[in-house]
Amino acid sequence: MIAEILFVLAEQCLQAVGRIAARYRSIKKSCLTLTRPQSRYICSLCAALNQILKDEYEGLVVETEAKLLRRDPELVARGSFVPLTAILAVFSGWESPFIALESLMEQLDRIAEIFSRLSTAVQRTWRAQLAALLVHGSLTATDPLASEDYVLLEGSTPTCVSTQTRESIIWAHQIPREQAFQHAQLLDTVLPEDKYRFDYVIGQIRTNISEWLWLHVLTRKDVEEAVVSLANYFLLRNGEFCLALIRDIEKLKISRLTTRTGVPSMIKEQDLNLALLRASLSTSAQHDPSLLKLKFKLPSGPIRPLLPSFSRGGSKSLLSSVNDNSSEAASFDDLLLGTSLLLTYDTTWPLDLFLHPSDLQVYSALFGYLSSIRKTQTRIHGCWTSLSNAQRARRRWTGLGEGGTAEDLMVRQQLLRFGWGVVRDMGWFLDTLLEYVMVDVVDLEFRRLKDLVTKPTRERSESVDREGAATHDSNVAPPSQTHLDFTTLRNVHTTYLERLVAGCLLSHPSLTAVVRCVLEICERFVAQVERWGGDVLPALLFEGSLAAGGHDRVGALVRERFQVVSEIDKSLHELFESFYQQLTLMTSYQPFTAAGDASRSVLINTSIGNASALQRTFARGKGLDGEGEVRRHVEQLLLRLDFNGRFSKPTELGTMGL
Repeated sequence: MIAEILFVLAEQCLQAVGRIAARYRSIKKSCLTLTRPQSRYICSLCAALNQILKDEYEGLVVETEAKLLRRDPELVARGSFVPLTAILAVFSGWESPFIALESLMEQLDRIAEIFSRLSTAVQRTWRAQLAALLVHGSLTATDPLASEDYVLLEGSTPTCVSTQTRESIIWAHQIPREQAFQHAQLLDTVLPEDKYRFDYVIGQIRTNISEWLWLHVLTRKDVEEAVVSLANYFLLRNGEFCLALIRDIEKLKISRLTTRTGVPSMIKEQDLNLALLRASLSTSAQHDPSLLKLKFKLPSGPIRPLLPSFSRGGSKSLLSSVNDNSSEAASFDDLLLGTSLLLTYDTTWPLDLFLHPSDLQVYSALFGYLSSIRKTQTRIHGCWTSLSNAQRARRRWTGLGEGGTAEDLMVRQQLLRFGWGVVRDMGWFLDTLLEYVMVDVVDLEFRRLKDLVTKPTRERSESVDREGAATHDSNVAPPSQTHLDFTTLRNVHTTYLERLVAGCLLSHPSLTAVVRCVLEICERFVAQVERWGGDVLPALLFEGSLAAGGHDRVGALVRERFQVVSEIDKSLHELFESFYQQLTLMTSYQPFTAAGDASRSVLINTSIGNASALQRTFARGKGLDGEGEVRRHVEQLLLRLDFNGRFSKPTELGTMGL
């Protein structure tokens, strides 16, 4: 009788411990199941519950096993057997929590299943509407996905559908009849909740439509005209228009600064767009219809023009700022006007199948970079002209000297030559950099792109020849077809933008930071000379040109100007050396590809809103030997900068002083 009672008690203890273990396994299984849906709250709940079970329950199991192995008297009676009641007493505290947690997880699992079925039903209905829009171009009378002009309505797409997929859906409604059935079958195999698969299917549909439109609607002539227009205006290949535009923008700023009281002094987008049209007069762009597609945008709205700053940031502060921001790409879109200025290009259907918004942002960043260098170079040339005119005017009265006493003549001559040297160095650096960018990068890459678009067969046969005779029999004739599929066309254009960004050094933040500092110093020096009346030397009869008391010492104006020019010269040459060193290191260690797509490496910080858009991964072009050719061009730039061994063999120059 006692044995039977003990057997029943032992059986009950085993069943109680088993129920606790079964509930534990059920809770763990439910946590694993519920973490699969993309719900941050459910995932957080399951993660916290798993951590609690791991720290407390599983830790208790390990601790109990250790006590059993050590024959702890609390669990092992007389050191020889383990009463089941002792094991049950250890884990009985978890029975009530496990009952509540199991009930909660079952309810959550049931709710998740119900919501999943509801979501699937809604997604199938939405997919049916999407198929009607894509295959038949039809819209429902109630709760349509798009407006009558086929623009997706706000809130008509699930949140799991990406922005890029939404843009593709807008184009996918133009499915040709011969592809409609195939695309309808593709849509039936996927739901929007499967984000990556759904994006892939919509992307495949858009690619197929693009290929069809490239064969039947979007002609090669349209693409060639767009590429030429973008190169002429964004890459400054139309030089006369570029110079006229820079001069008109400068005149616009001056006119707003000198306007009378009561007349609006703000610069608006309309004023800048009018400047585009005025700049085209008497140039080759005057009758170009693509000029009407160009528009300026001011992200910060209308502004008041500002004069260049005369703040004296020393060379140490400049170099420290360059080093601090070496990981961030410098922005150049604010140097032309003084605030962020973006040049845009209106694309209409079907051209926007070829030119994506990210491509146009790359072009806009390149325009800001090239126009900033061209504008600063024009300002330096104007400063040189101003100094020459002042020199000729002065020599009418002073003959071969600079006037004044013997001591004053020597010092004034020193200052004049020093000023001429600064302008000469600025002009030399900007001329060298702009020649490299425009000739070795822009012109070369543009000719290559145009040749690939207009003559794909010849380029293809050349690439075959480069690969060697091992891949093709010498008796086989080169391909005769001239068809260039749309995917290849997009890849060629992407590679073109990548090589432009890499060749212009925009993919290397340390170099762009130095270039921007050089441009700012040049602007500061030119503004300082303009403030001085277009000459470095003060007039002999100006107050303070000679020291008070009639002593043969340099006056306050001459001393002040010499200090300003000396500080600018020191900062400029340290930046030149930094640029040369960074460029040398780049050729030695870094690959010549854009780290991100033009949209990221540049596009880099054109503005806070555009910075993120300029950072996407570029697909590298294969078979074009792009990296080696860009490297050779950069090495040629190094040779031009170091034509007399100035940087490779530095010499200590004594500091001039008064």
